[in-house]
Amino acid sequence: MSNELKTDVLIIGGSFGGVAAALTAAKMGKRVILTEETAWLGGQATTQGVPIDEHPWIEQYGCTRSYRKFRQLIREYYFDNYPVTNKSRNDPFFNPGAGWVSGLGFEPRVGLAVIEQMLAAYRSAGLLTTYMKHCPIATETDGDRIASVTLKDIESGEKVVMSAPYILDATELGDVIELAGVEHVTGSESIDETGEPAALDGPADPLRQQGFTHLAAIDYLPGEDHTIDKPDSYDKWRPQLEPWKNSMIGGMKGLFHDEMLDEDGSIKKTPKYRTCIWNFRRVLCRENFEPGAFASDITMLMCGNEYKLGALAGVPEEEKAEHLKNARDLTLSLIYFLQTEVEPGYMGKPGFPGIRPRGDVFGTKDGLAQYPYIRESRRIKAVFTVKQQHFQMDVPGNENGPVLFDDSIGVGAYRIDLHEPAKNSNKCVTDALHGTSWPQQIPLGSLIPIRVENMLPACKNIGSTHITNGCFRLHCTEWNIGEAAGALAAYCIDNKVLPRGVRNDNAILKDYQQTLLRLGVELTWPRMEFARSYASHNAKIPDWYGGESWRL
Repeated sequence: MSNELKTDVLIIGGSFGGVAAALTAAKMGKRVILTEETAWLGGQATTQGVPIDEHPWIEQYGCTRSYRKFRQLIREYYFDNYPVTNKSRNDPFFNPGAGWVSGLGFEPRVGLAVIEQMLAAYRSAGLLTTYMKHCPIATETDGDRIASVTLKDIESGEKVVMSAPYILDATELGDVIELAGVEHVTGSESIDETGEPAALDGPADPLRQQGFTHLAAIDYLPGEDHTIDKPDSYDKWRPQLEPWKNSMIGGMKGLFHDEMLDEDGSIKKTPKYRTCIWNFRRVLCRENFEPGAFASDITMLMCGNEYKLGALAGVPEEEKAEHLKNARDLTLSLIYFLQTEVEPGYMGKPGFPGIRPRGDVFGTKDGLAQYPYIRESRRIKAVFTVKQQHFQMDVPGNENGPVLFDDSIGVGAYRIDLHEPAKNSNKCVTDALHGTSWPQQIPLGSLIPIRVENMLPACKNIGSTHITNGCFRLHCTEWNIGEAAGALAAYCIDNKVLPRGVRNDNAILKDYQQTLLRLGVELTWPRMEFARSYASHNAKIPDWYGGESWRL
């Protein structure tokens, strides 16, 4: 059984960018249908459980007004609903999780609550309708247009056909792009194709895609035993976990060791903020709340469980399913490893059985996120592709700043973050290229497919390369991409113009950019420093304050 639905803007994928696109299109008076294959909206900020990765200037500039509103509402949610200490309430940069990777670590459910809050008025106005647990399975095309998308209800199997003048792909892997035959790229381009210094010297490799990670939420209750059943594939994954015993896991051992615990089982306070894997991706720091409110911090496991043994885009569905299963098994094996093998563990015995998977944090049974964190999607072949040399500092002409785009629709400032070996170096790409690039602009041309007229990317699927995807995939940049795509669809409907027509006519382009400026989208950088992450910036600051309020 199937039915048909029509709207102004159809957004497939409730990712972080998809949410921003829906919010903006509805704000501009358009009827929006937003679909999502999981139970929650929000993508990497909610269903995937990734604390927001940002640049170090995020509190002052370098993001859109609506993204800054999202961050403000996160803090207000905690102030309104949690027993926050007075010190934390008086902290202008309150960081609920006090995780060192992010200036604003928060629980996935809080992110979801804020997203629903931001969308609420448009739901009530009848401008926004959401279809959860619906995945795209087919498209119908009419020449250079996508006429409709067929989706399947994952639970009932019922199919629904949806159509709109503009269809946005905000899925994590660019599913609509593939289904509709939109020209696209997967994996790594060659240096002959892009001219990028960091690109492959040999032929392009479509399956050389960044690894993905299936996160898990845990807390820690010393003296209790929450050991999970040994995963069937544990012996397969253990060699990947073994190096942790004497490397990064040392940070967790020092934090958890019984000699570091106070009499009440809490972690002893140290005068200097300690960076370790426990507070790396922490989303709730109990020291920020009234004593006794929480038995433990809550943190996300995102070290040691990156899955690099296969790609998700451009492979048969059976192979994709196998990789997704393997990634889950790897994370479960990491939990079991921490619970049973780290030495010396709790009270001098192997492991920390008090580590407890927190399925309730994600609305799951096993503590794992609803969906894995996807670092790299299919990317459209766009009328303009952003390449490394556009913002690489040592490229001739870039001495004082990056190439400036007249068709800018926003900004980003993350370093190129690729978890793979760099050329001619014993470092990974992230470390090898750190401090070598300027902050970026997002050009409108990167959102326009070379052929298809009414499909726009609204996530990590713009016209970037394998290299530049490493900085355009982060939270605030993805939100900006989605916001610009939603605004572009609404603008094109109102002005009866195609996206490429907006870019090709200078007067129309400037008018569209004025629309973005009125929405609070920043199109340029007020100052130039080298692009970097929040974490890499603050790691250089002596006695840096990470967000635990008792340290104020």
